[in-house]
Amino acid sequence: MFELSHLRCFVAVAEELHFGRAAARLNLTQPPLSRQIQLLEHTLDVRLLERTSRSVSLTRAGHSFLPEARRLLRLAEGAALAARRTASGDVGSITLGFTAASGYDFLPRLITHFRSAAPGIDLVLKEMVSTDQFESLTSGLIDVGLVRPTFNRREVVSLCVVREPLLLAAPSGHPLTNAPEVQLADLDRQPMVTYSPYEARYFYDLLATLFATAGITPRYVQHISQVHSILGLVKAGIGLALVPRAARNLGFEGVVLRPLALGTSPTVELHAIWRPANANPAIPTLHSTLQRLVSKSEQDD
Repeated sequence: MFELSHLRCFVAVAEELHFGRAAARLNLTQPPLSRQIQLLEHTLDVRLLERTSRSVSLTRAGHSFLPEARRLLRLAEGAALAARRTASGDVGSITLGFTAASGYDFLPRLITHFRSAAPGIDLVLKEMVSTDQFESLTSGLIDVGLVRPTFNRREVVSLCVVREPLLLAAPSGHPLTNAPEVQLADLDRQPMVTYSPYEARYFYDLLATLFATAGITPRYVQHISQVHSILGLVKAGIGLALVPRAARNLGFEGVVLRPLALGTSPTVELHAIWRPANANPAIPTLHSTLQRLVSKSEQDD
């Protein structure tokens, strides 16, 4: 089988129609160039060039083979470029897990910035709760997760990408919607739609600690895992709820969001996590985009 070096030599001679100029173009001397052409013709068992002491011309077979030789060289160069771009993280794909709440604000911003910064890298998106993401990460089903901080930080690389307060969600017309901010004491004995202790453990524990510290006892009426479902129940008048600030982006009609009094709302975090052993070369590119988004958010705040 012929080699790429044979093809390069043939194309150079075919385009120059002069061994001396072709040799100079390839930074070779004429004897090894002639030898490369002879090897190619021997491999193909066909004569490609007519040579005299004064001229070089293509045979009919040479004319036919020239465009194919050029095409093969372009394919080889393209394959090498693709390999280099993949190794450098310029092309490829990343499977990204995300929680539903991260899709209200942060995920759309991440996708927009990442597509601009790395148009050659595909994002494969998978919505799942934080615990499922961590299991998928350790088994290699996803490359990066957007999760609540309920993981063992020693097992993954972690970057906090969002810090936001909780807001009170109340149905339109509720007395608490008239206040510019809400005191935690106002929630004592109130019916509350809260989070599932299984699918939304992070929020469940956060609110349990918040209410216990404040010495109040809300009346839990439903345990739900997703914020948009919680807002639907709030709209129906089933109870009040505390939701992350990103829920404002849902524009849920019939639900009013009010801030908690200064110093009473805990900070809700969202983290990007990935395994340090993951060799996907596109991950550093995503990491850089995440860091830029975090820096921009900090400047805007």
